[in-house]
Amino acid sequence: MRGADLISKKKNGAGLTQEEIEFLINGYVKGTIPDYQMAAFCMAVYFRGMTAAETAHLTMAMADSGDRADLSALPGLIVDKHSTGGVADTTTLVLAPLVAAAGVCVAKLSGRGLGHTGGTIDKLESIPGLQTALEQERFIRQVREIQLAVSGQTGNMAPADKKLYALRDVTSTVDSIPLIAGSIMSKKIAAGANAIVLDVKTGQGAFMRQRKDAFALAKAMVDIGRHVGRETIAVVTDMNEPLGSAIGNALEVEEAIRTLQGKIKGPLRRLSLVLGSYMLCLAEPRRKLEEAYGVLEKLLDTGAALGKFAQMIQAQGGDPRVAEDTGLLPQARRQHSIICGEAGYLTVRDTQALGLAAMVLGAGRETKESVIDLAVGLKIHGRTGDFIKREQPLITVYYNEESRLADALPILDQALEIRPEPQKKQTLVYGVITQQGRADSPFSG
Repeated sequence: MRGADLISKKKNGAGLTQEEIEFLINGYVKGTIPDYQMAAFCMAVYFRGMTAAETAHLTMAMADSGDRADLSALPGLIVDKHSTGGVADTTTLVLAPLVAAAGVCVAKLSGRGLGHTGGTIDKLESIPGLQTALEQERFIRQVREIQLAVSGQTGNMAPADKKLYALRDVTSTVDSIPLIAGSIMSKKIAAGANAIVLDVKTGQGAFMRQRKDAFALAKAMVDIGRHVGRETIAVVTDMNEPLGSAIGNALEVEEAIRTLQGKIKGPLRRLSLVLGSYMLCLAEPRRKLEEAYGVLEKLLDTGAALGKFAQMIQAQGGDPRVAEDTGLLPQARRQHSIICGEAGYLTVRDTQALGLAAMVLGAGRETKESVIDLAVGLKIHGRTGDFIKREQPLITVYYNEESRLADALPILDQALEIRPEPQKKQTLVYGVITQQGRADSPFSG
């Protein structure tokens, strides 16, 4: 078997066998398939695509290229959740304790961020003392004891995906649906879950800007799940404006806690309940979706989910008082308010600009080596369609360096707009893909 022959085969539109795909991926990890050949293969996939079976073989080859988490010691069906990413997407911090409070084990391996804000692990490290590098034995023990642990990925998990993604990034092949789907699902499978709920974002603040592309990606990942024996559901959701009002690590933790406290009733709470309902129904198939939603809503309203979050913080060495007093989180030294110049209706014109401004302030990483400032970021005081009075604050910027504020303000000038007529509020849930096909969700709207 030769790499050049397999590249030619894919270039000409033929399908590759499991053995041929494993040959390419294993060879790339070992160094016997060089970068230039793998780059040619990625470009061939970009133009020719892959069948569902090929994509599943690619996914498993990447998942098997390194360590696999063993969650077999945990009781029940382990359900994981993944979001394709967006601005102010803090659902994991609400969702994980919420589902754990319902009695379902949540053993979550999360990553750090590269881009406008930190990842889930960066956000959790805003909590004083909290440890995110849990060894496997401690991780499993904690989940058995309190049904919940969120840890950074340890060991050498899916190294083929890391290497391949870096190559795709510099060869303009990132936006290939089979390659995206394989990348996401390889990490989820390596993380050990039995079932997976996917939150596939679409809109101006998402990687998949067009709804049809988001549904295509959702279907590709659900197809992978079917081929490899993982029950998978993908929910396609809106990212035309930030999910929450806070953008920045400690600020997003504060918003998640206020949501768990029942003080925030917006889209972050709603989507956490929706995704949690699908997770609960995968773990307990006899449950109805609407019933699961009601159970989770009660756990939020009674404070049980907040209590579970405090339990997790304490178990991982953090200060559980944060769950009641968010003033213990890192605080920026300075604040700057952007004021509405004229009364009218708010429109979020550029969601990505809001994320970029947060990164410029120091909330995200421009490169892997960048150091995050956990305290900085911004809060938006309204959503599309809201009426804003003259001289009312539009955005509060939390910052530590004047030079960073100066760089962020011109970006923020392009992000929001005040119009004389209200814009239609966005739909939160567009639909769902299951192994039976595409359908409306009972939570659509």
